[in-house]
Amino acid sequence: MGHTRLYRNGVLEAEGFPVADVSEHVKDPAAVVWFDMCDPTEEDLHAISEELGLHALAVEDALQRRQRPKLDVYDGHMFLSVYVSAFDAESGRVRVTPATAFITPNALVTVRQSDEFSIEEVMRRWDDGADLARHGVAFLLHGLLDYVVDSHFEAVEAMDEQVEDLEDTVFGERPVSPGEQRRTFELRKSLVMLRRVVMPMREAVSTLLRRNGTIGDGEMAPYFQDVYDQVLRASEWTESLRDLIGNIRETQLTMQDNRMNLIMKRVTSWAAIIAVPTLITGFYGQNIPFPGFGHHWGFWTSSALIVVVSAALYRVFRARDWL
Repeated sequence: MGHTRLYRNGVLEAEGFPVADVSEHVKDPAAVVWFDMCDPTEEDLHAISEELGLHALAVEDALQRRQRPKLDVYDGHMFLSVYVSAFDAESGRVRVTPATAFITPNALVTVRQSDEFSIEEVMRRWDDGADLARHGVAFLLHGLLDYVVDSHFEAVEAMDEQVEDLEDTVFGERPVSPGEQRRTFELRKSLVMLRRVVMPMREAVSTLLRRNGTIGDGEMAPYFQDVYDQVLRASEWTESLRDLIGNIRETQLTMQDNRMNLIMKRVTSWAAIIAVPTLITGFYGQNIPFPGFGHHWGFWTSSALIVVVSAALYRVFRARDWL
């Protein structure tokens, strides 16, 4: 048996009753019913469809596993598809869990595919704001959306902390390790996934705000507007982090190229210095007489030439920051 609740005239009257009793409660205009279904079968959804008069396309969408976040409007009811997100700081991956909802004038039906979508957290929000229960389905829908959007905000906030840690490694003295490169890749992939579930929420909540009949007598409008503001903040934050982590990766590659160029300059400079004594000693190793051949001053002249030219090259390279 799934979770069930019955509100009558803004007061929680019953909960935990069998789903079979829902059809009796929805006949009362003063009653608002919510019930939850976790991983239902196709037969379960079709039975609910017949009870509440749900559109066949909405039921089909509820059965699919990869719906985008959206709000579809049908005659007599609406269909909402959402995702909650959770960020794993250890792996750098974000996990998204889908859920759908059927919204009728006096009933809210939530359909979850797994227990990772915490319906208990939604219920806690309803209990904390019990004074708003008089607004009926709008009150229930707000608690659901508030939980979803808060999960997005918490995920992007946790990812922002990870991105800040990556920023500190960009200009460090040591090269970026393979583990840090892997973490950068995982964060970028997670931000792409999070963007797919956050960005469409703006359109869904905006559509809900435009339909004043859905959010009741207007007293719930500021609460839905607050949810919309949170959606905007989460989507803009996700976009900025996605751009930032792309810049971080490009900067890491640029810094890596700069370090490689610096190493090549140093190696080349030392090779040029070493080439001087090699050239001079090689010249004096010829099997023909040369100036100073057989005399001590020839040896000291060549040695002094090696030291002077090598020192001159060293100073020139140091002045150009090649060493």
